[in-house]
Amino acid sequence: MTASTFCLHLPGHATATTKAEASPGLLGRWAQWLTELRIDVDLSGRDIQREFDALHDRIRTNHRTRDAMQPLPLHLHGLVFRLREADGEYFVYAIDPQRNRIVAYTVFNRLVEVDRRTDRHLRAPHTKVAHGYRRMGIASAIYRWWLDSGHCLMTGARQSAGAHGLWMALARDYELAAVRIDAHKRVQRLQLPPPPGFFDALDTRLVLVGRDCRLADFTQPAGCSGH
Repeated sequence: MTASTFCLHLPGHATATTKAEASPGLLGRWAQWLTELRIDVDLSGRDIQREFDALHDRIRTNHRTRDAMQPLPLHLHGLVFRLREADGEYFVYAIDPQRNRIVAYTVFNRLVEVDRRTDRHLRAPHTKVAHGYRRMGIASAIYRWWLDSGHCLMTGARQSAGAHGLWMALARDYELAAVRIDAHKRVQRLQLPPPPGFFDALDTRLVLVGRDCRLADFTQPAGCSGH
């Protein structure tokens, strides 16, 4: 897939304009249904700032990478946000201009598990945040910007406990769905509630639906065998 097939528009401030159809009661039941979801450990690491500093140095010394970065209209605690695209994947960097260093980044990965049709709509986000910058809403602001841009998110095979909590918080403002990736790489929407133990399988995922997006554009009913 070329970059032109996944058009990204840069909106203004990241605000939640699409309300989830689910009621607070339904979200509470979601929490019960998803207790069996595969929760991984927090992969933060002790040397995350060292990793960010090395990344910042590589960007500053590679003029092609540096020149390809675009500013994002996000305003959060004085941080500066930059966007870079490479091979259909998108990288967002949060930079502290006072300290001149990267303090967080998010990559919106392509999903090799899905077919070409679905690839046009979904990315899997992964975020790292340096110590001292957590609980500032950085990941939430970036995810909301992406969803408000008219794109959807899908979880990877596993989530950290922190990532899972963020998805549940975003589900108050965006539609949340459970899906399964079938053997043909198609995404099937599941009826709720899913059966007990269903989330033990690595092919079951969560989807957050972006503004003006429709699940029907890239999903089919569970059990459908059509192409």
